Amino acid sequence: MYTNKRRLTPAERTTSRRVTTLAVGVAATVLLAGCSGTGGKAESAGSGMGAGSADTPHATIAMITHEVPGDTFWDLIRKGAETAAAKDNIELRYSSDPEAPNQANLVQSALDSQVDGIALTLAKPDAMAPAVRAAVDAGTPIVAFNSGFDQYQAQGVSQYFGQDEKLAGISAGQRLTADGAKKALCVIQEQGQVALEARCAGVVEGFDGQTEILNVNSKDLPSVEATITAKLQQDPSIDHVVALGAPIALTAIQSVANAASPAKIVTFDTNAALVDAIKAGDIQWAVDQQPFLQGYLAVDSLWLYLNNRNTIGGGTPTLTGPAFIDQSNIDSIAEYAKSGTR
Repeated sequence: MYTNKRRLTPAERTTSRRVTTLAVGVAATVLLAGCSGTGGKAESAGSGMGAGSADTPHATIAMITHEVPGDTFWDLIRKGAETAAAKDNIELRYSSDPEAPNQANLVQSALDSQVDGIALTLAKPDAMAPAVRAAVDAGTPIVAFNSGFDQYQAQGVSQYFGQDEKLAGISAGQRLTADGAKKALCVIQEQGQVALEARCAGVVEGFDGQTEILNVNSKDLPSVEATITAKLQQDPSIDHVVALGAPIALTAIQSVANAASPAKIVTFDTNAALVDAIKAGDIQWAVDQQPFLQGYLAVDSLWLYLNNRNTIGGGTPTLTGPAFIDQSNIDSIAEYAKSGTR
């Protein structure tokens, strides 16, 4: 999708052509480490994973997401992106806005500043479509990640990194059935966000019991707590709360206590605090889509394209999940979660 009307890449503006074999070798090594739950130990909470530095031309990449301020999920995305950027001799310009029109404006600003590539999320793809089309028409390499699994190809984007959200939801629903659940409350923290709605749709499809959808506003966690509490008090037959993000799941712990409800909590996505909650039994399990890996691959794929015209996935999405984390395997990722990479 990048072949028409493109501007010269950093690799084409340099006289050195010795990078590609070494670069691809470095990328393969790091990608394999990134895919392993027991790969290289994180150096510290602030440094991600050290991987040396590529001897490739300097490039500037914009990463533009729909992050809601305060949602720690995006810290993992950003850590992965920064780790890849440090390895790849890339200046990473990260920006975000949960409102799709504002996110689209950030894409246009990145184009105006003539970045070498763009990595973005498509949480509300219809609103993002004009900005994405402008980037494609300008010949700027662009990849999607995290949100937009079903929409990215129609918008002219050739690479995607994330999980199939519907499949992840079906898997969660099937596990609820195996756990003996009868009635689940699926909590959507941002109405209209395609990835979240696909998760709950998948839960409905995969779960043999009854599922009810509850919309809340993740920008106001006290309101989230009160809304879930009220629902549990109103309907004591709810035996499982399905959160779609770690902050919502952690908030639901207090809601369950407030309502004196026997409901168990399960969730999508993790953070360091959620690891402790799973260990303590306050949350039963989490569906992990590996956000660090999503951020890493989004940036690293652009580096590979700029320097060697590589694309990952062969025109299909590159899946980073789903996988389940529970008390049986939480210890194997706990140290990485504490370091901010899981």
